[in-house]
Amino acid sequence: MRKLHFLLLLILCCVGITSAQQDSLRIVYDTVPLQVKTISEDELNKFYEDDAFQYEITEAERTWWDDFKSWLANIMLRLFEGIFGVDEASGILALVIRIFPYILLGILIYILIRFFLNINASSLKQTQNNTALVSLSEEEHIIKNENIHDLIKQALTKNDFRLAVRYSYLHVLKLMSEKELITWKPQKTNDDYLQEISKTNLQKPFTTITRLYDFTWYGDFHISEVEYQKARKAFLSIEKIINSNG
Repeated sequence: MRKLHFLLLLILCCVGITSAQQDSLRIVYDTVPLQVKTISEDELNKFYEDDAFQYEITEAERTWWDDFKSWLANIMLRLFEGIFGVDEASGILALVIRIFPYILLGILIYILIRFFLNINASSLKQTQNNTALVSLSEEEHIIKNENIHDLIKQALTKNDFRLAVRYSYLHVLKLMSEKELITWKPQKTNDDYLQEISKTNLQKPFTTITRLYDFTWYGDFHISEVEYQKARKAFLSIEKIINSNG
């Protein structure tokens, strides 16, 4: 009897487990209708224009700087290969080869900056030392308004014979303009005045003092008192010829 009860109990347990398994395997279907998502052309264009979605790799054209770095890196590599006997740069050696072009460029820029600074400093010092420097803007004022004889005397008092030659030449131009032998204008050159001179006895003396003036003033040559006295004779000679033609 006990065996029968045990058998019935076992059958009931198996039936219960089977029913539970069938309930757990029951399929539930989704009855919600599907909604189709559409993408417009404007929305697609946003993705096309976004750099994050650009997967094409474009190689930039090589510049002269890229070629220079490659050339210099090859030279450095060969140099280190010859010294250390390495076939391929790695570690610190590779880093040195990579940054060496920039170091060389920095040194070159530094040298150029120092060079131009030295030139500017020398020019500034020369300008400051030459307190009697006459700019082109003053030329018209000197010829039209100043007593050039007094300016020559002042220059000689300071032993500035180069400036005295400058004033002497301007005095000749002023005399020739007053005698209507030339038409003086600030923009004209000395060659222009030579072509205007019609008096043959003035052409050669004017050529002589013009060469003397260009050599002394524009050549920035400092002349001695003896050299000035020789130049002064040439200026006095042409002044006499100009006055005689008047």
